[in-house]
Amino acid sequence: MTNGTRVVDLAIEGMTCSSRVYRVERRLKRYGARLLPPVPAGPERPGRGEGAAGEVTTSDQAPSDRPDAAARLRMFTALVLTVPVFLISMVSALQFPNWGWVVAAVSAPVVSWCAWPFHRSAAVNARHGASTTDTLVSLGIAVAWLLPAVQLVLQPDLTARPGHGQHPALSFETATVLTSFLLLGRFAEAKARARSGEALRRLLDLGARSAAVLRRGPDGHVVEVSVPVAELRTGNAFVVRPGEKIATDGVVVQGSSAVDTSLITGESMPVEVTDGDEVTGATVNTSGRLIVRATAVGADTALARMGRLVSEAQSGKAPIARLADRICGLFVPVVLVIAVVTAALWLFTTGNLTGALTAAVSVLVIACPCALGLATPTALLTGTGRGAQLGILIKGADVLEDTRRVDTIVLDKTGTVTTGRLTVEKVDADDGDRVLRLAAAVEHASEHPIARALAGTRPRPAPVEQFVSAPGGGVRGLVLEPFSEQGGAGHMVVVGREDWLRRSGVDVDEDARERLAVAEGDGATAVLVAVDGQVAGIITLRDAVQPGAAEAVGRLRRLGLTPVLLTGDNEHAARRVAECVGIEPERVHAGVSPAEKVAVIERLQHEGATVAMAGDGVNDAAALAQADLGLAMSTGTDVAVEAADITLMSHHLGKVADAVHLSRRTLGTIRGNLFWAFAYNVLAIPVAALGLLNPMIAGGAMAFSSVFVVLNSLRLRRFTPGG
Repeated sequence: MTNGTRVVDLAIEGMTCSSRVYRVERRLKRYGARLLPPVPAGPERPGRGEGAAGEVTTSDQAPSDRPDAAARLRMFTALVLTVPVFLISMVSALQFPNWGWVVAAVSAPVVSWCAWPFHRSAAVNARHGASTTDTLVSLGIAVAWLLPAVQLVLQPDLTARPGHGQHPALSFETATVLTSFLLLGRFAEAKARARSGEALRRLLDLGARSAAVLRRGPDGHVVEVSVPVAELRTGNAFVVRPGEKIATDGVVVQGSSAVDTSLITGESMPVEVTDGDEVTGATVNTSGRLIVRATAVGADTALARMGRLVSEAQSGKAPIARLADRICGLFVPVVLVIAVVTAALWLFTTGNLTGALTAAVSVLVIACPCALGLATPTALLTGTGRGAQLGILIKGADVLEDTRRVDTIVLDKTGTVTTGRLTVEKVDADDGDRVLRLAAAVEHASEHPIARALAGTRPRPAPVEQFVSAPGGGVRGLVLEPFSEQGGAGHMVVVGREDWLRRSGVDVDEDARERLAVAEGDGATAVLVAVDGQVAGIITLRDAVQPGAAEAVGRLRRLGLTPVLLTGDNEHAARRVAECVGIEPERVHAGVSPAEKVAVIERLQHEGATVAMAGDGVNDAAALAQADLGLAMSTGTDVAVEAADITLMSHHLGKVADAVHLSRRTLGTIRGNLFWAFAYNVLAIPVAALGLLNPMIAGGAMAFSSVFVVLNSLRLRRFTPGG
């Protein structure tokens, strides 16, 4: 114990099985330890044994660390020694005087040192009154080698003369081949885990290594100082040149550029950013020079949160994984009993001790549920890793079960189905370009969403004096840029609602009111624009539906989900968006407050629906938490992301369908793995008990079942979005 931290090295070797992990976790928790999810190797990885007080850390976190090297050494040693043992035992022409003793000596390191991980694990579990898959493996190897060894000791002249063919009692090759098969299976599992964790390691490697921080020198001038990213602090300003990675999350304080966010979001189109826009660490600045103020560093960055989410998901335990634990916990003792009964019956009916022990060993070997233990973790690792590559972060393994049961998907309108940004749709005026130019100029001084939409149409506005803003009403100002077609040097421009124009001394006639009503009739937002005391036009703005939203809703329907639209916007706007994406009017809930959103979710649940909710704002957080499955767009607020079960690193609605589809595919793969692994054991045990299966063949068949499960899980790496 150091500084209140207990450091425990957990060297768990042998064929990995979720039941063993479960027992370790349970024992650690009994001592009050707080388990940390595994953190793959990457930049700024904590050193061995680092952690807060009361935490337990492990030394073999990275899939490419020592366990793979040890497994590789044991596997190659076993293979090299097994070849001569097998050839001498099976080929008469290769036998020589007293070859049995040589084969026994050569095979001894295989069944002892090479197979030591299985023996040690079995002994540790036996000490605690438990049995695992390694119990079957260890017993099978030991009996398969001890049987011919005892025969050789009792009859030392069995191999005194060469050329007499293989002696059935001296089948040392059975134990060595069995050990080699098992180590091959374990090595394949380690490689599968390493490949499954590639996505997470790539996430952790995406970040920049250094940053050009702006600091004031001794002479008072601001200079750039290159520092490691680990030394960045919140509030630091740093420079990002074209082609460089953005060092950490921040806000642009100077400059404009296009940022390639594909590494984080999977979207290929660069995002335009300028003063005041947020940027994410590890994205690439493609064009202009930016000065960014850091808003999050270290563990608080989006990249670090992504790593934690994936790590937590891969270390979680779904209900289906706990089912595998329970199966293994019951299965192993039953198999031990069957093996003992098989040996007793064979001995009683035939009197052949060798045949009885051979049949018992075959039962132990073929029943080893290693494939059963691999069924869940390999599929979970591969599925969540592929999700990370696609910008789909699954928070926990239990989320997979939730996606299977969901039958209703509630979609927040703004920012989920729509872009969440108002854009100018139409200008109703005699001179639309002039009206829009004047309105954009006066709106540049306002922070209102409508003002930002109008101001965005003219990046270089004319100067404005006498600016006045009324919350909820509009803006007014004197635009000073001369216009040759008008011949004047300044124009008083008023933009806003009818009552604001009246208060500003502008008379709104009946024709203008009718045109305004028509513009707002289908749910759009419309503002009046007056120039020098006269209504000059009406600008219509709308929150545009996301490209591909209708197709995404169609995919959700094909996945068996009923879409529902939920929004705080007005009825007209909500119904128009629903019509655009193909949602029925009766499934539209408009004008709802955050509390009412929760009430809608609860009402659907009381009606028997299992509800998923997709949203991105603070007002969606409570509904996301209430839903059976919450999906948050990472472009939204932190509170929405924290309340959700799945985070989507993109605002595209198609990602929602991709997330549900991938989760269901992963769950289906787990179920398929469990079925075939368990069915294989159940069908093969009677064959082994009847003596129809040689232990060596049984070991090969058992190893093949593990390889089958691993390969089936790795198919998830080929999951394609939209498929």
